[in-house]
Amino acid sequence: MDRRLLAPDPTTIDADWMTVALRRAGLLGEGGRVSGVAAKGVGNGLVGDSFRFTLTYEGEATGAPASVVGKFPARDPASRKSGTDHMLYIREVSFYRELAKTVAIHVPRPLVAEIDPATDDFTLIFEDLGPARQGDQLTGCSLEDARTAMGQAAALHAPRWGDASMLEIDWLAIRPQQLSGMVTEQLPAIIGLFADRYDGMLEPEFMDLVRRLPATLTAQRQGTAPAPLTVQHADFRLDNVMFDVQGGRHPMATLDWQTVTVGPGATDVAYFLSAGIDPQLRRDHERDLVSLYHSELVRRGVTGYDRETCWTDYRRFATHGVLMGVFSALSVERTERGDALFLKMTRGACEQALDLDTFSFWGT
Repeated sequence: MDRRLLAPDPTTIDADWMTVALRRAGLLGEGGRVSGVAAKGVGNGLVGDSFRFTLTYEGEATGAPASVVGKFPARDPASRKSGTDHMLYIREVSFYRELAKTVAIHVPRPLVAEIDPATDDFTLIFEDLGPARQGDQLTGCSLEDARTAMGQAAALHAPRWGDASMLEIDWLAIRPQQLSGMVTEQLPAIIGLFADRYDGMLEPEFMDLVRRLPATLTAQRQGTAPAPLTVQHADFRLDNVMFDVQGGRHPMATLDWQTVTVGPGATDVAYFLSAGIDPQLRRDHERDLVSLYHSELVRRGVTGYDRETCWTDYRRFATHGVLMGVFSALSVERTERGDALFLKMTRGACEQALDLDTFSFWGT
């Protein structure tokens, strides 16, 4: 850890700090220095705060960036505690340090990735992906954007498909006992609070699925037909992606790797489609979208995984969107946008699970 670059409070980042950071990243030579830094909040992060830093220079600064983006621990105490309790901060920093270079999905280049494991203070500085089109979970996306996302999901999953060595990475793999503890000790209480908060706002048939989650997740944990494991983003949704990044240089980039783990790739696919596109658009095109994802897996070298098995896994693991909508709602600071977001996520995931008869796979 380089304590010179550990700056968990963005207000402490000044021209001298940024000069050191850019020189260490190889973007600024000794003949130039940052002379001015102006910060402005960006994004809709729930467990971390992000800022764009506009930079000015003096001396020789050819090729140095006009701006960078930084991510820091959440200022809200409840959100900060959630980030620590669920290892979200160490996961994200470690992903950029260790794992990003082993997968093919497009992510922003990290210029600084520092964390103090004792306190969970961290600093992430990235290349600026702008100009770009920010995904918006509340607005949804077009069918074409959904197709782009399916290709990027395969780019994440294919390179580490079936790689058992990932289970030995302590910060990455969720241990069975951790999941068991969450399901048996935390989730029922969280569901109770969720039901109290959104009583009358979420349709009764959807709230019924929410209440069935603990039994369903227990059945998944004990299931006899596991899917192939790979790197799983686990929060692969529109608020965490950008399209046409850097003026169209790349079709899409994926952000917010705080939940990265090891799991079935189809979980990310089902989760994205559950609330990323209009429910009727999903119904009309989800077979084709899942087939596109599968074709990209095969093109990138995945073998022994046929199209129908992929479709079945998509149906089986459509529970994830329900879990994320419920769990996230009670894990971060409550806001008006947050309520709208979590209700949309939960409603979309429940509709998807009912359409696909997902809960029947697990006997619940």
